[in-house]
Amino acid sequence: MMALAGYPLGLDFLFLDRSGDTPAAQVASSLVGEFTDQKLLRELAHRSEVLTFDWENVSIESLRALGRSARIAPSLAALAMSQDRIAEKKLFAKLGIPTTRHAAVDSSASLERALREVGLPGVIKTRRLGYDGKGQAVVRTREEAHRALDTLQGAPLIYEEFVPFDYEVSIIGARNRQGEVVIYPLNRNLHREGILRLTRAPWGDTSLQRRAASYLRRVLAHYRYEGVLNIEFFVRKGRLVANETAPRVHNSGHWTIEGAATSQFENHLRAILGLPLGATHARGHAAMINLIGELPIRDRFLGENELHWHDYGKSPRAGRKVGHVTLIDASAAARDTRARRILRQIGEPG
Repeated sequence: MMALAGYPLGLDFLFLDRSGDTPAAQVASSLVGEFTDQKLLRELAHRSEVLTFDWENVSIESLRALGRSARIAPSLAALAMSQDRIAEKKLFAKLGIPTTRHAAVDSSASLERALREVGLPGVIKTRRLGYDGKGQAVVRTREEAHRALDTLQGAPLIYEEFVPFDYEVSIIGARNRQGEVVIYPLNRNLHREGILRLTRAPWGDTSLQRRAASYLRRVLAHYRYEGVLNIEFFVRKGRLVANETAPRVHNSGHWTIEGAATSQFENHLRAILGLPLGATHARGHAAMINLIGELPIRDRFLGENELHWHDYGKSPRAGRKVGHVTLIDASAAARDTRARRILRQIGEPG
């Protein structure tokens, strides 16, 4: 999706991935190997004007080893923060962004302290390498907490208060090296089993939009950021509680390909290249539905007005995002009705 957004701008792409059987390899030149392979990273840097990433769990040590031989955007400081949940929470606190009560955990004794300080119920998570609900457990008793500790032991952990949220939202924005900032409309997100299933945008709560955009701008300014940044929030009784950041284009922003004046992918490229940023207003009311595990029969959907089908070319696998559908309507009510129907058609609760 990044390359497809960049070709109209006259850009060329070279990707590094651990597999040659990836969506990127279908549309651009690729190198195949581990993200820690210094030889491949040096080749990537030598052949590129700027390096970027669309997954935050890449080896920051490997990228640092490139030194001044490559320009990397977003910055490694922002990447390092997003890779450590404790560092992320400290940043939220420093910038005055509401977040959960939490404590670092690395032993039974530190877990007991965390339980006293934060209370129950709570969530134990790995500090690093967690995504799509992996590496975490909700616990409601001391016994469950210690069982989760035993299961996740070996990795640095964080214990957070459990937030009985009403729903989840995310905000996406971009900043270029000149300091220009653009913000997209607020997204309302639905997750099941830790995986994003549905995003609706714009989510029409103007008060939440203003606050979320303000928090996002603080992070962008703090890092003198270049690129697209996403922050996910819980919403509880009208209050925003920051959950996590993603220093990259984000799944909840895929609706922008057809649903916004400029997609998140194009604005990410504009930002890291120092180009003027594009407008971010919505073209209507959009819903993005992830296709998980395997693709349904597309003929059942292609007759829909303003429905856009994306097949990633991935082999089917349980829990894997293999594509998405975006639909656009003139009203939020009509969009929501269609989204519920399509969810039922693909076997998801509507």
